[in-house]
Amino acid sequence: MSEMLRIIKSEDRITTLRLDGKLDGQTEGELVDAARAEFDSGARFLLLDFSGLQLITSAGLRALHTIFKIYTPDAEIIAWKKEHSGETYKSPYFKIAQPAPDIHYVLSISGFVNSLYIFPTLQEALDSFSS
Repeated sequence: MSEMLRIIKSEDRITTLRLDGKLDGQTEGELVDAARAEFDSGARFLLLDFSGLQLITSAGLRALHTIFKIYTPDAEIIAWKKEHSGETYKSPYFKIAQPAPDIHYVLSISGFVNSLYIFPTLQEALDSFSS
């Protein structure tokens, strides 16, 4: 784990990775590797807690896209789009909680709010997995 990003795992019924620090070109691989390791260990739902995230760059956004692809089955997206033409698919498997306003702004202008559920609190995000 780098000094620039700390990833803290907590596991109840949903695997949660809390990020502290910066998600950029130097740390994106670390996050993707952690998320992939959880998936390979059997986790099918992932929540990223951004409460400690201070910065996200385009490389960090690339990491989010990669994690989306890991956790979201292509066949499900294709089937969903056939039934919901013109609508944007949001993954029920991968969600984000507690981004700071400036991080949320980056997620918004980059379009990630259209394909990811983003919650203001950790509890709201955790509760959304049972819906």
